[in-house]
Amino acid sequence: MTSKRKHLSGSQKRTKKRLQEEAHANSKVSAEKTAPPTDPGFWLSPITDSFRTEMHTHYLGKHIQNELIQISNKLMEDIVIKIRQSKYFTLILDCNPDISHQEQMSIIVRTLNLENTPEIQEHFLGFVVVEETTGLNLSTVILEKLKELDIPFQDCRGQAYDNGANMKGKRQGVQARLLQKKPRAVYVPCGAHTLNLVIADAAKVSRDAIGFFGHLQKLFTFFSAATQRWTVLRKHVHLIVKSRSDTRWESRLQSIHAVRHQATRIRDALVEARENVSDPVAKVEAQALAEEVGSYRFLICSVVWCDILTIVNQVNKLLQSASMQLDVAIDLINKAKTSLALYRESGFAGAQTTAKELCEDMNVEPQLKQKLIRSTKRHFAYEGADEPEKFGVLLKFNNIEKISHESLKSQCAKVETTLSCNGESDINRLELAQEIQNLLSVPLQTTALEMLSLIHEKQLEECTPTCG
Repeated sequence: MTSKRKHLSGSQKRTKKRLQEEAHANSKVSAEKTAPPTDPGFWLSPITDSFRTEMHTHYLGKHIQNELIQISNKLMEDIVIKIRQSKYFTLILDCNPDISHQEQMSIIVRTLNLENTPEIQEHFLGFVVVEETTGLNLSTVILEKLKELDIPFQDCRGQAYDNGANMKGKRQGVQARLLQKKPRAVYVPCGAHTLNLVIADAAKVSRDAIGFFGHLQKLFTFFSAATQRWTVLRKHVHLIVKSRSDTRWESRLQSIHAVRHQATRIRDALVEARENVSDPVAKVEAQALAEEVGSYRFLICSVVWCDILTIVNQVNKLLQSASMQLDVAIDLINKAKTSLALYRESGFAGAQTTAKELCEDMNVEPQLKQKLIRSTKRHFAYEGADEPEKFGVLLKFNNIEKISHESLKSQCAKVETTLSCNGESDINRLELAQEIQNLLSVPLQTTALEMLSLIHEKQLEECTPTCG
Protein backbone atom coordinates (compact mmCIF):
# COMPACT_ATOMS: atom_id res chain seq x y z
CA MET A 1 0.00 0.00 0.00
CA THR A 2 1.16 3.51 -0.58
CA SER A 3 2.44 5.23 2.53
CA LYS A 4 0.67 8.52 1.67
CA ARG A 5 -2.71 9.14 3.27
CA LYS A 6 -5.54 9.05 0.74
CA HIS A 7 -8.06 11.99 0.64
CA LEU A 8 -11.72 11.04 0.93
CA SER A 9 -14.11 12.10 -1.81
CA GLY A 10 -17.30 14.09 -1.13
CA SER A 11 -19.54 11.01 -1.09
CA GLN A 12 -17.16 9.20 1.23
CA LYS A 13 -17.11 12.18 3.64
CA ARG A 14 -20.93 12.24 3.70
CA THR A 15 -21.05 8.49 4.32
CA LYS A 16 -18.57 8.79 7.15
CA LYS A 17 -20.53 11.62 8.77
CA ARG A 18 -23.78 9.65 8.49
CA LEU A 19 -22.14 6.59 10.06
CA GLN A 20 -20.96 8.69 12.98
CA GLU A 21 -24.45 10.15 13.49
CA GLU A 22 -26.05 6.70 13.35
CA ALA A 23 -23.52 5.31 15.80
CA HIS A 24 -24.16 8.18 18.22
CA ALA A 25 -27.95 7.72 17.97
CA ASN A 26 -27.66 3.94 18.35
CA SER A 27 -25.51 4.31 21.45
CA LYS A 28 -28.16 6.54 23.07
CA VAL A 29 -30.94 4.10 22.15
CA SER A 30 -28.92 1.19 23.49
CA ALA A 31 -28.26 3.05 26.75
CA GLU A 32 -31.93 3.86 27.21
CA LYS A 33 -33.68 0.74 25.93
CA THR A 34 -31.23 -2.08 26.67
CA ALA A 35 -30.45 -1.23 30.29
CA PRO A 36 -31.03 -4.24 32.59
CA PRO A 37 -34.68 -4.14 33.79
CA THR A 38 -35.38 -4.24 37.52
CA ASP A 39 -38.39 -6.49 37.13
CA PRO A 40 -37.29 -10.17 37.53
CA GLY A 41 -40.24 -11.32 35.45
CA PHE A 42 -38.81 -9.55 32.44
CA TRP A 43 -36.10 -12.21 32.02
CA LEU A 44 -38.73 -14.97 31.97
CA SER A 45 -40.73 -13.46 29.10
CA PRO A 46 -39.89 -14.32 25.46
CA ILE A 47 -37.62 -11.93 23.55
CA THR A 48 -39.49 -10.15 20.78
CA ASP A 49 -38.08 -9.54 17.30
CA SER A 50 -38.13 -5.80 17.82
CA PHE A 51 -36.06 -6.10 20.99
CA ARG A 52 -33.59 -8.44 19.27
CA THR A 53 -33.22 -5.90 16.43
CA GLU A 54 -32.54 -3.08 18.85
CA MET A 55 -29.94 -5.17 20.71
CA HIS A 56 -27.99 -5.94 17.50
CA THR A 57 -27.67 -2.44 16.06
CA HIS A 58 -23.92 -1.95 15.59
CA TYR A 59 -21.22 -1.23 13.02
CA LEU A 60 -21.29 -4.81 11.71
CA GLY A 61 -24.90 -4.57 10.60
CA LYS A 62 -25.77 -5.61 7.07
CA HIS A 63 -26.34 -2.09 5.84
CA ILE A 64 -23.04 -0.76 7.13
CA GLN A 65 -21.20 -3.84 5.83
CA ASN A 66 -22.65 -3.28 2.36
CA GLU A 67 -21.52 0.33 2.43
CA LEU A 68 -18.03 -0.69 3.53
CA ILE A 69 -17.88 -3.16 0.64
CA GLN A 70 -18.95 -0.44 -1.78
CA ILE A 71 -16.24 1.87 -0.42
CA SER A 72 -13.57 -0.84 -0.75
CA ASN A 73 -14.69 -1.56 -4.31
CA LYS A 74 -14.40 2.13 -5.12
CA LEU A 75 -10.88 2.18 -3.63
CA MET A 76 -9.91 -0.84 -5.74
CA GLU A 77 -11.21 0.89 -8.85
CA ASP A 78 -9.09 3.94 -8.02
CA ILE A 79 -6.02 1.71 -7.56
CA VAL A 80 -6.57 0.02 -10.93
CA ILE A 81 -6.93 3.43 -12.61
CA LYS A 82 -3.61 4.56 -11.08
CA ILE A 83 -1.88 1.37 -12.26
CA ARG A 84 -3.14 1.92 -15.81
CA GLN A 85 -2.06 5.55 -15.74
CA SER A 86 1.44 4.49 -14.64
CA LYS A 87 1.50 2.07 -17.61
CA TYR A 88 4.29 -0.24 -16.33
CA PHE A 89 4.29 -2.12 -13.05
CA THR A 90 6.14 -4.76 -11.00
CA LEU A 91 4.55 -7.76 -9.31
CA ILE A 92 5.38 -8.57 -5.67
CA LEU A 93 4.01 -11.88 -4.36
CA ASP A 94 4.29 -13.80 -1.12
CA CYS A 95 2.52 -16.84 0.30
CA ASN A 96 1.74 -17.58 3.95
CA PRO A 97 -0.80 -19.76 5.77
CA ASP A 98 -3.46 -17.94 7.78
CA ILE A 99 -4.92 -18.89 11.17
CA SER A 100 -7.34 -21.31 9.49
CA HIS A 101 -4.38 -23.12 7.84
CA GLN A 102 -5.27 -21.92 4.35
CA GLU A 103 -2.46 -20.83 2.09
CA GLN A 104 -2.98 -17.24 1.01
CA MET A 105 -1.04 -15.30 -1.58
CA SER A 106 -0.68 -11.55 -1.10
CA ILE A 107 -0.50 -9.53 -4.31
CA ILE A 108 1.18 -6.12 -4.42
CA VAL A 109 1.74 -4.01 -7.52
CA ARG A 110 4.60 -1.52 -7.54
CA THR A 111 4.27 1.48 -9.86
CA LEU A 112 5.91 4.82 -10.61
CA ASN A 113 3.50 7.73 -10.27
CA LEU A 114 4.39 10.60 -12.63
CA GLU A 115 1.45 12.95 -11.96
CA ASN A 116 3.53 15.52 -10.09
CA THR A 117 7.01 14.52 -9.00
CA PRO A 118 8.08 10.92 -9.70
CA GLU A 119 6.98 8.78 -6.77
CA ILE A 120 7.26 5.04 -6.22
CA GLN A 121 4.01 3.56 -4.92
CA GLU A 122 2.96 0.09 -3.83
CA HIS A 123 -0.69 -0.94 -4.11
CA PHE A 124 -2.14 -3.92 -2.23
CA LEU A 125 -4.58 -5.85 -4.42
CA GLY A 126 -5.66 -8.34 -1.77
CA PHE A 127 -5.24 -11.92 -0.62
CA VAL A 128 -5.99 -14.91 -2.82
CA VAL A 129 -6.48 -18.40 -1.40
CA VAL A 130 -4.36 -20.95 -3.28
CA GLU A 131 -4.76 -24.70 -3.07
CA GLU A 132 -1.25 -25.52 -4.30
CA THR A 133 1.97 -23.55 -4.02
CA THR A 134 3.54 -24.93 -7.18
CA GLY A 135 4.95 -22.55 -9.74
CA LEU A 136 2.30 -23.56 -12.26
CA ASN A 137 -0.65 -22.93 -9.93
CA LEU A 138 0.67 -19.64 -8.51
CA SER A 139 1.42 -18.22 -11.95
CA THR A 140 -2.05 -19.23 -13.13
CA VAL A 141 -3.72 -17.60 -10.13
CA ILE A 142 -1.87 -14.29 -10.53
CA LEU A 143 -2.67 -14.11 -14.25
CA GLU A 144 -6.35 -14.76 -13.52
CA LYS A 145 -6.35 -12.06 -10.83
CA LEU A 146 -4.83 -9.50 -13.19
CA LYS A 147 -7.37 -10.44 -15.86
CA GLU A 148 -10.20 -10.11 -13.34
CA LEU A 149 -9.04 -6.57 -12.44
CA ASP A 150 -8.47 -5.74 -16.11
CA ILE A 151 -4.77 -5.02 -15.57
CA PRO A 152 -2.83 -5.93 -18.74
CA PHE A 153 0.00 -8.35 -17.95
CA GLN A 154 1.82 -7.21 -21.08
CA ASP A 155 2.77 -4.04 -19.17
CA CYS A 156 4.52 -6.01 -16.41
CA ARG A 157 8.20 -5.13 -16.32
CA GLY A 158 9.37 -6.73 -13.10
CA GLN A 159 8.91 -9.58 -10.62
CA ALA A 160 10.03 -9.61 -6.98
CA TYR A 161 9.66 -12.76 -4.86
CA ASP A 162 11.53 -14.57 -2.13
CA ASN A 163 14.11 -17.29 -2.76
CA GLY A 164 11.74 -20.24 -2.58
CA ALA A 165 12.22 -22.88 -5.26
CA ASN A 166 8.59 -22.54 -6.37
CA MET A 167 9.11 -18.82 -6.91
CA LYS A 168 12.61 -18.40 -8.35
CA GLY A 169 13.01 -21.79 -10.05
CA LYS A 170 14.71 -21.41 -13.43
CA ARG A 171 12.42 -23.89 -15.16
CA GLN A 172 9.28 -24.52 -13.09
CA GLY A 173 9.19 -21.43 -10.85
CA VAL A 174 6.71 -18.57 -11.07
CA GLN A 175 9.30 -16.18 -12.48
CA ALA A 176 10.29 -18.64 -15.20
CA ARG A 177 6.70 -19.28 -16.26
CA LEU A 178 5.86 -15.57 -16.37
CA LEU A 179 9.07 -14.85 -18.26
CA GLN A 180 7.97 -17.32 -20.91
CA LYS A 181 4.85 -15.21 -21.43
CA LYS A 182 6.55 -11.83 -21.05
CA PRO A 183 10.39 -11.92 -21.35
CA ARG A 184 10.64 -8.29 -20.26
CA ALA A 185 9.16 -9.03 -16.80
CA VAL A 186 12.63 -9.19 -15.23
CA TYR A 187 12.91 -11.14 -11.97
CA VAL A 188 14.76 -9.60 -9.00
CA PRO A 189 14.91 -11.69 -5.79
CA CYS A 190 13.91 -10.05 -2.52
CA GLY A 191 17.05 -8.35 -1.23
CA ALA A 192 16.03 -8.50 2.44
CA HIS A 193 15.25 -12.22 2.27
CA THR A 194 18.50 -12.94 0.45
CA LEU A 195 20.47 -11.02 3.06
CA ASN A 196 18.79 -12.98 5.85
CA LEU A 197 19.65 -16.27 4.14
CA VAL A 198 23.31 -15.23 3.81
CA ILE A 199 23.54 -14.48 7.55
CA ALA A 200 21.71 -17.72 8.40
CA ASP A 201 24.10 -19.81 6.29
CA ALA A 202 27.10 -18.01 7.79
CA ALA A 203 25.87 -18.85 11.30
CA LYS A 204 25.34 -22.52 10.43
CA VAL A 205 29.00 -23.12 9.53
CA SER A 206 30.32 -21.93 12.92
CA ARG A 207 30.14 -24.25 15.92
CA ASP A 208 30.36 -21.27 18.27
CA ALA A 209 27.48 -19.50 16.50
CA ILE A 210 25.31 -22.62 16.56
CA GLY A 211 25.96 -23.06 20.28
CA PHE A 212 25.39 -19.39 21.02
CA PHE A 213 21.99 -19.15 19.31
CA GLY A 214 21.03 -22.50 20.79
CA HIS A 215 21.66 -21.17 24.31
CA LEU A 216 19.69 -18.01 23.50
CA GLN A 217 16.71 -20.17 22.63
CA LYS A 218 17.23 -22.20 25.81
CA LEU A 219 17.14 -18.98 27.84
CA PHE A 220 13.76 -18.03 26.37
CA THR A 221 12.42 -21.58 26.79
CA PHE A 222 13.54 -21.79 30.43
CA PHE A 223 12.04 -18.49 31.57
CA SER A 224 8.83 -18.81 29.54
CA ALA A 225 8.13 -22.32 30.85
CA ALA A 226 6.62 -20.93 34.08
CA THR A 227 5.13 -17.59 35.10
CA GLN A 228 7.20 -17.54 38.28
CA ARG A 229 10.43 -17.73 36.29
CA TRP A 230 9.25 -15.00 33.93
CA THR A 231 8.49 -12.80 36.93
CA VAL A 232 12.02 -13.34 38.23
CA LEU A 233 13.43 -12.37 34.82
CA ARG A 234 11.30 -9.21 34.61
CA LYS A 235 12.48 -8.22 38.07
CA HIS A 236 16.14 -8.20 36.95
CA VAL A 237 16.07 -7.01 33.33
CA HIS A 238 14.38 -4.36 31.20
CA LEU A 239 14.90 -5.93 27.76
CA ILE A 240 13.29 -9.36 27.44
CA VAL A 241 14.75 -12.26 25.46
CA LYS A 242 12.56 -13.43 22.60
CA SER A 243 12.06 -16.66 20.72
CA ARG A 244 14.18 -17.05 17.61
CA SER A 245 13.02 -16.95 14.01
CA ASP A 246 14.74 -18.83 11.18
CA THR A 247 14.38 -15.96 8.70
CA ARG A 248 13.60 -12.81 10.70
CA TRP A 249 16.99 -12.02 12.20
CA GLU A 250 15.61 -8.81 13.68
CA SER A 251 13.95 -10.93 16.38
CA ARG A 252 17.28 -12.53 17.19
CA LEU A 253 18.91 -9.11 17.39
CA GLN A 254 16.45 -8.12 20.12
CA SER A 255 17.41 -11.17 22.18
CA ILE A 256 21.11 -10.52 21.59
CA HIS A 257 20.71 -6.91 22.71
CA ALA A 258 19.07 -8.15 25.90
CA VAL A 259 22.00 -10.50 26.63
CA ARG A 260 24.72 -8.17 25.37
CA HIS A 261 23.72 -5.27 27.65
CA GLN A 262 22.24 -7.26 30.56
CA ALA A 263 24.41 -10.35 30.85
CA THR A 264 25.10 -9.83 34.55
CA ARG A 265 21.42 -9.29 35.34
CA ILE A 266 20.32 -12.35 33.35
CA ARG A 267 22.92 -14.43 35.19
CA ASP A 268 21.56 -13.16 38.53
CA ALA A 269 18.03 -14.03 37.39
CA LEU A 270 19.15 -17.57 36.57
CA VAL A 271 20.79 -17.95 39.97
CA GLU A 272 17.62 -16.75 41.73
CA ALA A 273 15.45 -19.04 39.58
CA ARG A 274 17.71 -21.94 40.48
CA GLU A 275 17.08 -21.31 44.18
CA ASN A 276 13.31 -20.93 43.77
CA VAL A 277 12.46 -23.91 41.56
CA SER A 278 11.82 -27.28 43.12
CA ASP A 279 12.24 -29.42 40.02
CA PRO A 280 15.77 -30.90 40.04
CA VAL A 281 15.92 -30.89 36.25
CA ALA A 282 15.10 -27.16 36.19
CA LYS A 283 17.75 -26.54 38.84
CA VAL A 284 20.39 -28.23 36.72
CA GLU A 285 19.26 -26.34 33.62
CA ALA A 286 19.37 -22.98 35.43
CA GLN A 287 22.85 -23.74 36.76
CA ALA A 288 24.13 -24.75 33.32
CA LEU A 289 22.66 -21.64 31.68
CA ALA A 290 24.12 -19.37 34.38
CA GLU A 291 27.56 -20.86 33.78
CA GLU A 292 27.17 -20.47 30.03
CA VAL A 293 26.01 -16.84 30.20
CA GLY A 294 29.03 -16.05 32.37
CA SER A 295 31.53 -17.77 30.09
CA TYR A 296 34.08 -15.79 28.10
CA ARG A 297 33.16 -17.56 24.85
CA PHE A 298 29.45 -16.75 25.20
CA LEU A 299 30.16 -13.09 25.96
CA ILE A 300 32.44 -12.75 22.92
CA CYS A 301 29.71 -14.26 20.72
CA SER A 302 27.12 -11.88 22.14
CA VAL A 303 29.29 -8.83 21.35
CA VAL A 304 30.28 -10.06 17.88
CA TRP A 305 26.78 -11.02 16.76
CA CYS A 306 25.28 -7.86 18.22
CA ASP A 307 27.66 -5.77 16.12
CA ILE A 308 27.14 -7.86 12.97
CA LEU A 309 23.34 -7.98 13.16
CA THR A 310 23.16 -4.27 13.91
CA ILE A 311 24.90 -3.57 10.61
CA VAL A 312 22.72 -6.05 8.75
CA ASN A 313 19.48 -4.91 10.38
CA GLN A 314 19.97 -1.32 9.31
CA VAL A 315 20.37 -2.40 5.70
CA ASN A 316 17.51 -4.89 6.01
CA LYS A 317 15.03 -2.23 7.11
CA LEU A 318 16.03 0.09 4.27
CA LEU A 319 15.69 -2.70 1.71
CA GLN A 320 12.07 -3.21 2.76
CA SER A 321 11.19 0.43 2.18
CA ALA A 322 8.38 1.01 -0.33
CA SER A 323 10.49 3.60 -2.14
CA MET A 324 13.60 1.44 -2.43
CA GLN A 325 15.35 1.47 -5.81
CA LEU A 326 17.55 -1.20 -7.33
CA ASP A 327 20.68 0.92 -7.61
CA VAL A 328 20.28 2.16 -4.03
CA ALA A 329 19.79 -1.42 -2.82
CA ILE A 330 22.99 -2.54 -4.54
CA ASP A 331 24.88 0.37 -2.99
CA LEU A 332 23.54 -0.46 0.48
CA ILE A 333 24.54 -4.10 0.17
CA ASN A 334 28.04 -3.18 -1.03
CA LYS A 335 28.47 -0.84 1.93
CA ALA A 336 27.33 -3.57 4.29
CA LYS A 337 29.88 -5.96 2.76
CA THR A 338 32.61 -3.36 3.25
CA SER A 339 31.60 -2.81 6.89
CA LEU A 340 31.60 -6.54 7.61
CA ALA A 341 35.00 -6.94 5.93
CA LEU A 342 36.45 -4.17 8.13
CA TYR A 343 34.89 -5.76 11.20
CA ARG A 344 36.55 -9.07 10.33
CA GLU A 345 39.95 -7.36 10.40
CA SER A 346 39.62 -5.22 13.51
CA GLY A 347 36.29 -5.87 15.16
CA PHE A 348 37.13 -9.15 16.88
CA ALA A 349 39.88 -7.56 18.99
CA GLY A 350 37.43 -4.93 20.20
CA ALA A 351 34.86 -7.64 20.96
CA GLN A 352 37.42 -9.48 23.09
CA THR A 353 38.15 -6.31 25.07
CA THR A 354 34.45 -5.71 25.69
CA ALA A 355 33.91 -9.34 26.70
CA LYS A 356 36.78 -9.12 29.20
CA GLU A 357 35.16 -6.08 30.79
CA LEU A 358 31.91 -8.04 31.13
CA CYS A 359 33.83 -10.92 32.72
CA GLU A 360 35.33 -8.52 35.26
CA ASP A 361 31.84 -7.31 36.18
CA MET A 362 30.82 -10.92 36.82
CA ASN A 363 34.08 -11.79 38.57
CA VAL A 364 34.73 -14.51 35.97
CA GLU A 365 38.09 -15.54 34.52
CA PRO A 366 38.27 -14.50 30.82
CA GLN A 367 39.52 -17.77 29.40
CA LEU A 368 38.45 -19.64 26.29
CA LYS A 369 37.88 -23.16 27.54
CA GLN A 370 38.08 -25.92 24.98
CA LYS A 371 34.71 -27.58 24.50
CA LEU A 372 35.58 -29.81 21.57
CA ILE A 373 34.36 -33.39 21.66
CA ARG A 374 36.44 -35.97 19.87
CA SER A 375 34.53 -37.26 16.90
CA THR A 376 36.87 -40.13 16.01
CA LYS A 377 35.08 -43.32 15.23
CA ARG A 378 35.27 -46.00 17.87
CA HIS A 379 36.79 -49.23 16.61
CA PHE A 380 35.92 -52.53 18.17
CA ALA A 381 38.36 -55.44 18.09
CA TYR A 382 36.75 -56.84 14.96
CA GLU A 383 36.84 -53.44 13.28
CA GLY A 384 40.60 -52.96 13.51
CA ALA A 385 42.75 -52.51 10.45
CA ASP A 386 43.57 -55.69 8.62
CA GLU A 387 46.89 -57.24 9.48
CA PRO A 388 49.35 -57.45 6.60
CA GLU A 389 49.28 -60.79 4.83
CA LYS A 390 51.92 -62.91 6.54
CA PHE A 391 50.86 -66.48 5.70
CA GLY A 392 49.45 -66.05 2.23
CA VAL A 393 51.35 -68.97 0.71
CA LEU A 394 50.10 -71.31 3.42
CA LEU A 395 46.50 -70.27 2.79
CA LYS A 396 46.45 -70.70 -0.99
CA PHE A 397 47.45 -74.26 -1.66
CA ASN A 398 44.77 -74.60 -4.32
CA ASN A 399 46.52 -71.87 -6.36
CA ILE A 400 50.08 -73.09 -6.03
CA GLU A 401 50.29 -73.99 -9.69
CA LYS A 402 49.34 -70.42 -10.65
CA ILE A 403 51.96 -68.76 -8.46
CA SER A 404 55.19 -67.80 -10.20
CA HIS A 405 58.56 -68.91 -8.82
CA GLU A 406 59.57 -65.38 -7.81
CA SER A 407 56.20 -64.71 -6.14
CA LEU A 408 56.44 -68.00 -4.28
CA LYS A 409 59.92 -67.14 -2.98
CA SER A 410 58.71 -63.71 -1.89
CA GLN A 411 55.77 -65.13 0.04
CA CYS A 412 57.94 -67.78 1.65
CA ALA A 413 60.33 -65.03 2.76
CA LYS A 414 57.38 -63.29 4.50
CA VAL A 415 56.56 -66.52 6.31
CA GLU A 416 60.20 -66.87 7.37
CA THR A 417 60.25 -63.29 8.68
CA THR A 418 57.01 -63.83 10.57
CA LEU A 419 58.41 -66.94 12.26
CA SER A 420 61.79 -65.38 13.06
CA CYS A 421 62.98 -64.11 16.44
CA ASN A 422 66.43 -62.93 17.52
CA GLY A 423 67.95 -63.98 14.22
CA GLU A 424 66.55 -67.49 14.38
CA SER A 425 63.69 -68.79 12.19
CA ASP A 426 61.54 -71.86 12.36
CA ILE A 427 61.80 -72.43 8.61
CA ASN A 428 64.01 -71.67 5.68
CA ARG A 429 62.33 -69.79 2.88
CA LEU A 430 64.27 -71.53 0.10
CA GLU A 431 63.55 -74.98 1.42
CA LEU A 432 59.87 -74.15 1.96
CA ALA A 433 59.55 -72.89 -1.59
CA GLN A 434 61.19 -76.02 -2.98
CA GLU A 435 58.99 -78.37 -0.97
CA ILE A 436 55.82 -76.58 -2.01
CA GLN A 437 56.81 -76.91 -5.66
CA ASN A 438 57.41 -80.66 -5.18
CA LEU A 439 53.94 -81.23 -3.71
CA LEU A 440 51.43 -83.22 -5.67
CA SER A 441 48.41 -81.52 -7.16
CA VAL A 442 45.81 -80.92 -4.47
CA PRO A 443 42.04 -80.48 -4.77
CA LEU A 444 40.50 -77.05 -4.80
CA GLN A 445 39.63 -75.38 -1.50
CA THR A 446 42.35 -77.34 0.32
CA THR A 447 43.03 -75.92 3.75
CA ALA A 448 46.35 -75.92 5.61
CA LEU A 449 45.05 -78.60 7.94
CA GLU A 450 43.92 -80.72 5.02
CA MET A 451 47.37 -80.32 3.43
CA LEU A 452 49.03 -81.41 6.63
CA SER A 453 46.72 -84.43 6.80
CA LEU A 454 47.60 -85.30 3.21
CA ILE A 455 51.35 -85.24 3.95
CA HIS A 456 50.84 -87.43 6.98
CA GLU A 457 48.59 -89.86 5.09
CA LYS A 458 51.10 -90.27 2.25
CA GLN A 459 53.99 -90.46 4.71
CA LEU A 460 55.79 -87.59 3.07
CA GLU A 461 57.30 -86.17 6.24
CA GLU A 462 60.86 -87.05 5.16
CA CYS A 463 60.38 -85.49 1.75
CA THR A 464 58.79 -82.33 3.14
CA PRO A 465 60.31 -81.75 6.59
CA THR A 466 59.49 -78.06 6.51
CA CYS A 467 55.85 -78.49 5.55
CA GLY A 468 55.46 -81.51 7.77
